[in-house]
Formats: sequence, C-alpha cells, structure tokens
Amino acid sequence: MAASTQTARVVVTGGAGFIGVHSVEALLAAGGEVLVIDDLRHASYRRLPESARVEVADVAEAQAREAIRTWKPTAILHLAAQGGVNRSWREPAEDAHINVLGTVSVLTAAMAAGCRRVVVASSGGALYGAARRLPTPEDEPTQPRSPYGTAKLSIEHYLGHFTRAGSLDALALRYGNVYGPGQDGTGEAGVVAISSHRLLAGTAPVIRGDGSQTRDFTYVGDIVAANLLGLGSSVTGAINIGTGRETGIGDLVRRLCALAGYAGEPELEPLPPGEVARSALDSSLAAERLGWRPGVTLDDGLARTLESFRDQVQ
Repeated sequence: MAASTQTARVVVTGGAGFIGVHSVEALLAAGGEVLVIDDLRHASYRRLPESARVEVADVAEAQAREAIRTWKPTAILHLAAQGGVNRSWREPAEDAHINVLGTVSVLTAAMAAGCRRVVVASSGGALYGAARRLPTPEDEPTQPRSPYGTAKLSIEHYLGHFTRAGSLDALALRYGNVYGPGQDGTGEAGVVAISSHRLLAGTAPVIRGDGSQTRDFTYVGDIVAANLLGLGSSVTGAINIGTGRETGIGDLVRRLCALAGYAGEPELEPLPPGEVARSALDSSLAAERLGWRPGVTLDDGLARTLESFRDQVQ
C-alpha cells in the first residue's frame, strides 16, 4: 500500500510498543514519514526502524503535545495506552490518566497542529461486556465491566464530541484480542505471548478459571492493515476489527502446547473480577467501509508467534 496524503506524515503514539512497531514498519514501507511518541515503559523487544524519529515522552504531558504541534502530521495513530484489565482494577486512577487524559491530550495537540485525521485503538471485548449477540456488531449496547473498558468508552465519547464539533475526523478501531510477534510474554496481559514465553521456558502455561471463556484472537498483521486503511480513509465513528470467531482460552492453550511439544498440564488460577465470558466481533462494517478482512488463520498466527519467541531466546 503506497502512502496516501493522510499517511505521508504520521505520528504514532505508543509506537515503540507491540502493535506500534508493526504499524511503524508498515507506514515506513509504504513511503511515509513517522514520528514515534512513546515513554518506552512498555517497549516491544522488536526494535523500531532507524528511519523512524522518536520523541521519548508521556502522551499526557506537554512535551508530547509540543512535539505533535511542531511536527505537524497529516494523521495520528494513537496506540499509547495502559492495556491491562487487571491492572486497571488495581490502579484505576493511573489507568484513567494514561488512557483518558492521554487521549484527550493527543486530540488537543492534533487540533493545535491542524491535523484532522486521528485513528485511535479501542477495544471490542472490553466495551461490549456480556454481549447479547455474538459475533457482536457495533450497535450492540456498550456495557464495560472494568475500569479499562470504561476508559475506552470515555475515549470514544471524546472522539465523537470533537468530530461532531468539526474539529477532527476521528475513528476508533475496536480491536479483538491482538496477538503476534513482539508482544510482551512477561506481563499480565496477552495470553498467547505469556503462554508462549512460559512454554519455551519449560514451565506450565496458566489458564484462568476453567478455560471456557472465549475471545476473538486477531493477528497483529491484520490489525496493522486495519490501522493503515483507517488512516487513509475518511471514515469516522467506531468500527470492529476482529475475526468473528470465538476461541476458548483452554483450547488456545492446548493448541500452543501441541505446537511447543509440551505434554504437561496447564496450571489453573481463579478468574479475575469483571471477566467477560464470551467475545467475538462482527467486522462486516470494516469490510464495507474500510475494505478490511482478516487474512491470517489462528493456527498460522500461533505458529508464527511461537516461532518468533523461539528466535528471541536463541
């Protein structure tokens, strides 16, 4: 995909993180210029390309706003976030600071820089909660069950406000559960990365609850394709980005065990509060309005991810 006018000069907040590095690579490969704004607290083990400019800053602070204002991007991809649901329960004020105040700060900077196009990473499962319809379409009522989900919903309200006011053309992409090479396997979010890390270290993977809860696992390469399509479009509002398929956590872990040649039994832990029982996203609107469809199967994506972890430890 060649760089469009809107993707010619892009700020990527959180660009040193998991999804960020993949997105920066794709934008640069398409011929765009990229300024990464990241505090590097959750940087991916994948290194940023040398041609990307980097501003080390907290997106909620004045330094980041000034970097955006002076660089004058044609579009902003806002990925910087506190991404842990469990952490949001322990530290809801910090979660709101990063996710809500950080986003409002970026939107304010976009307006000051004369940049109308902003695409923001939102969340499907965290917003819909106990959805009545599966796969879940965008018109399903939002009922977040964690501070993290509540923050994402607040962000979307801000996006809608500034778009209706005529200040921005903003789009929220409601991701499924993103996985793939470059994700942190030592944290507390991202069951594919955590399980891959543990399996290759010879330790048992962990399943919370009985493993029957389902998620819509979406490969990072497909997420990146949606990001670029969103940046290059004029679509506003909120759009789901997922496969539409439910996968049980227990089934996922068993697939990874088979790929890793691990014959032991997983460890079991209690479910955390607010855990969503089932999740799958209807992405028909993404196909219609962005021309996006998922392209990587779960088995292929898991194999690629596990292999990337093998390469990391060798």
